[in-house]
Amino acid sequence: MIKRIQETTDYLIQKGFDKPEIGIILGTGLGQLINELEIIAEVSYNHIPHFPTATVEFHKGKLIFGLLEGKKVVVMQGRFHLYEGYSMNDVTFPVRVMHQLGIQSLLVSNASGSINLNYKKGELMLLDDHINLLAGSPLAFKGVEKMGVRFVDMSAPYDADMNARLETIAAHNNISLHKGVYAAVLGPQLETRAEYRYLKIIGADAVGMSTVPEVIVANHLSIPVSAISVITDEGDPDNLKPVDIQEIIAMAHKAEPQMIVLFKELMKVI
Repeated sequence: MIKRIQETTDYLIQKGFDKPEIGIILGTGLGQLINELEIIAEVSYNHIPHFPTATVEFHKGKLIFGLLEGKKVVVMQGRFHLYEGYSMNDVTFPVRVMHQLGIQSLLVSNASGSINLNYKKGELMLLDDHINLLAGSPLAFKGVEKMGVRFVDMSAPYDADMNARLETIAAHNNISLHKGVYAAVLGPQLETRAEYRYLKIIGADAVGMSTVPEVIVANHLSIPVSAISVITDEGDPDNLKPVDIQEIIAMAHKAEPQMIVLFKELMKVI
């Protein structure tokens, strides 16, 4: 893996990806941040050596390098999921490449369903903690100790300083920003009524199908990370309605401008 990471990194450097400071992963329906970038270079995933290819139709599949509020950023416009048939190493490979390129911080976004029914569609949740229900770990492979400590501490997986700054920015911009626990499930099927009840019992505030593997690897590499969920649907087991994936995408688009404000303002203070 170390060789593949270096080969990918060398390719991107040749394409103009010059010492990015911050990595950003854009989740389902959350691609509008690209419009705020001064783009310097971009490459489709299927042209990057050893990179997986996004197979979900609403994930664009590009790695983009540019300036955002004066900071050099590398942005994943679309991510990879285990439900696409990829391994944990595939899903987190881009994080390792971004680290090799030089990022000092990582920002992650996703679309999720609320378990805490005080969180409504179109609102945002700052991840304070997570529950890994993916039945695996991106660190469970032979030779992991060559890339970082094997037994990574996860008592505080999300960076306290960046999270505090995001909460302050939200307050100053009148943005409702909940703080809660994100549960990662395999998918791609949505949850049953019993599963929603279970997730509530174990302490989840929102549920999705991504983010946690990337956050684990960021911690493995000692990269400070923050993550924001856009609440796109509500998992009320006593009043559960069929989920329309197009409605989820539309809700992500509607709420995204607030997330963009948070990320852009954070650029100014990290």
